[in-house]
Amino acid sequence: MSEKFKALIIDNQNENFTRSIKELETSALKDGNVLVKVDYSSLNYKDAMILKDGGRIVRNFPFVPGIDFSGSVVESEDASFKEGDRVILTGFRVGEAYFGGFSQYARVNSNFLIKAPANISSLQAMMLGTAGFTALLCSFAIKAKEELLMGEKVKDVLVTGATGGVGSIAVMILSKMGYDVHAVTGKKDKNDYLKNLGAKNIIDRKEFESESKLLEKAVWDGVVDTVGGPALTKILAQTKPGGIVAACGNAGGIKINTTVMPFIIRGVKLWGIDSSGASLKRREFVWNEATKLIDFDKLKSFTKELSFTELLETYPKLLKGEFFGRAVVNPKK
Repeated sequence: MSEKFKALIIDNQNENFTRSIKELETSALKDGNVLVKVDYSSLNYKDAMILKDGGRIVRNFPFVPGIDFSGSVVESEDASFKEGDRVILTGFRVGEAYFGGFSQYARVNSNFLIKAPANISSLQAMMLGTAGFTALLCSFAIKAKEELLMGEKVKDVLVTGATGGVGSIAVMILSKMGYDVHAVTGKKDKNDYLKNLGAKNIIDRKEFESESKLLEKAVWDGVVDTVGGPALTKILAQTKPGGIVAACGNAGGIKINTTVMPFIIRGVKLWGIDSSGASLKRREFVWNEATKLIDFDKLKSFTKELSFTELLETYPKLLKGEFFGRAVVNPKK
């Protein structure tokens, strides 16, 4: 089949970077063996960087960005998927190297997709999106301490960048898991928002900006760190023996100036979270667990639904730290 549809296109010709909403035909979608009608995508920080100037990520233009989407199968060359199957995609460099989800249709490789759980709608899937999937992976990494240490309980969990997409959902999940969540933010006007998500305590991010000692007072059973940089150095020095630090972001920088001391004296575990390359088995497990841990009514209360035009108006606010909560993109709007 060949059908006309709308997509958001970025282009970079002669160092002139442009963004536009254009009409394409499905026959122009070359990569992949499954054609999906997109119901929703979501706006992530990486999307905003790509929309700004390609983010040093996109190499080939013109290009359709959008690193995740939910929708239903229209055509499939893989017998594992049939017409009408509801699917979810996050990661695998879709929206970076392959045409992405800011489009009414997407063609992708079948091994990039999972079938959506019956109890999660397409809208709910992208209310979570890449940020929510990452937060779930981080939270299960923290929970793993109880299994790795033969039942030793987790109590105090720190979340950095707590008003961001990953951080805010992590606060909700970890609270649901029964932990005391300590949320780090520089936005004092969002304290009530974080407490509503389940945070027990709010900490000013300035407390993690001073130079770290080799080891500091052990405070945290687990940490979800979305920031990286100097804050992560200090966090490692404050993590309790056997504690797990799930690192998933670099908003504060890509370098950490740490020593082996937290690892060999306290047995701290630095657990890198690669949500883009997570295995199919792990993806299916996490998405099927999502409904047990996510209050979708609460999540919807701070989710904004955007058209392509509104997306172009919103992404600069995300880059400036002026937008919080979740943003889903409705290609039909």
